[in-house]
Amino acid sequence: MYKILMVDDDFEVLQINKKFFEEKECEVRICNKPAEAMDIVQKFKPDCILLDVMMPEIDGYTLCRKIRVKTDVPILFLSGKVSEDDKVEGFEAGGDDYIEKPYSLREVYMRIVANIRRNSHKNTGRNNSLVIDLGQFSLDKEKHKLFYEDEEIIISNKEYDLMLFLAENANKEITFEEIGVRLWGTYIESDRRNVMVNVSRLRKKIQDKTGVDNLIETVWSKGYKLIKHN
Repeated sequence: MYKILMVDDDFEVLQINKKFFEEKECEVRICNKPAEAMDIVQKFKPDCILLDVMMPEIDGYTLCRKIRVKTDVPILFLSGKVSEDDKVEGFEAGGDDYIEKPYSLREVYMRIVANIRRNSHKNTGRNNSLVIDLGQFSLDKEKHKLFYEDEEIIISNKEYDLMLFLAENANKEITFEEIGVRLWGTYIESDRRNVMVNVSRLRKKIQDKTGVDNLIETVWSKGYKLIKHN
């Protein structure tokens, strides 16, 4: 049984979603007052949190940042704000997924399950025993960190997951769909934008820190390829 917290100022939407997820045998808490969400997070200890973006008093991005200080459970945005800048802000705030409205509740549930399982797997340390050597770059699977020589490049959890997948397949072409399935457990064509946003953000952090602008190459109309730097 998964414990899910949903935060949205639309109480009717919360009730509909709550009924659906309870039919999936989830334990659900709903909150239509964002200012009260932090207290629920601390007491309820959810396995996954769903956030709307446009809410009074505290917007979803700000609330996500506050929650992220307290817990590393998956946070999924459900929003009608769907520009690239909106998604970048959501991922920068610490979100693990960004789902556009209108959405399928069945798909949302699949993404919830995939993110919870991935987070649980990551925390068990079952695949955290090695450092992936990428020449000048390295990925520490135990510490979940990316390094350029001996200097850390600060990246988010989702950026780490992306970097890990590309690093495990260095010098191989990886499709948008393969990346989407790895990061979110499912993929539809609109997810291509989410993949592109995350890659763009990861590239910028790498370039800003190291000056290297060709670690992750675009494979035109197909996906990406990480180039190992000796």
